Amino acid sequence: MTLKKSIEEKIFTITAEICPPKGTDTEAFLKKARLLKGKIAAGNVTDNQRAVMRLSSLACSALLLREGIDPVFQITCRDRNRLALQSDLLGAWILGVKNVLALTGDHVSFGDHREAKAVFDLDSVQLLQVISKLNSGENMKERPLRGGTAFFTGAVVAPEADPFEPEFIKFEKKVEAGARFFQTQAIYNMDKFRNFFEKTKKYNVKILGGILLLKSAKMAHFLNENVPGVNVPEGFVKELESAPDQLKKGIEIASRQLRELKTFCHGAHIMAIGQEEVVPDIIDMAR
Repeated sequence: MTLKKSIEEKIFTITAEICPPKGTDTEAFLKKARLLKGKIAAGNVTDNQRAVMRLSSLACSALLLREGIDPVFQITCRDRNRLALQSDLLGAWILGVKNVLALTGDHVSFGDHREAKAVFDLDSVQLLQVISKLNSGENMKERPLRGGTAFFTGAVVAPEADPFEPEFIKFEKKVEAGARFFQTQAIYNMDKFRNFFEKTKKYNVKILGGILLLKSAKMAHFLNENVPGVNVPEGFVKELESAPDQLKKGIEIASRQLRELKTFCHGAHIMAIGQEEVVPDIIDMAR
């Protein structure tokens, strides 16, 4: 079952992030990926997330294909100009990658190479337009390609952004630019997310609600203090603080969120940030 088929057949679709290693040793990456096989429709391979240097998302997407896992190739505008973006997308297609998630990317000031020069030749909306061009058999300069692409194209939205209006305007632009599915940033206010979901119904796109695993109360406090658009409720924080095993409690909270998403949403996108081995536990508990 591929991501596209799962979504188009209206199956509740679960995806999960799989973080590439900070080097060439892929043993742990592949071990985690194998645990997820059969549990998820596709695995998102992050692209130097938080601007921290890791193994290529394209290379890791190819590794997932070898394992029989449908990859979502995340590609950011931070590190590549328009030439490199188009080249890597064509390369992904010939390697067999069918899904792509277009992102602007976190600024280098967040990462481990702060002296790096950020590119940002395009933003995520423009990148979606480029992918649509490639899918139509043309490059960005409207010159015909000797073989095009047919990517199933996705984007990101933050339903809990404050203010929300600019975020929804960008959502609409991404739809117009060719996004077929959206994986959201972390959601904790389910009522607010339900309202967002209702607003998206007229756009003929699929929404996968973002579940970010809370590993500890410390992590919850960090998110509230440092990550715009994320607001972990005080109730969740107190649950974590009083739990003898905070990671286990975080898994329980994530499974509750997943169970609720199943009642109304198209799917879920699980972000375990380095602890992908617990994603099967979240999925199993939600059943």
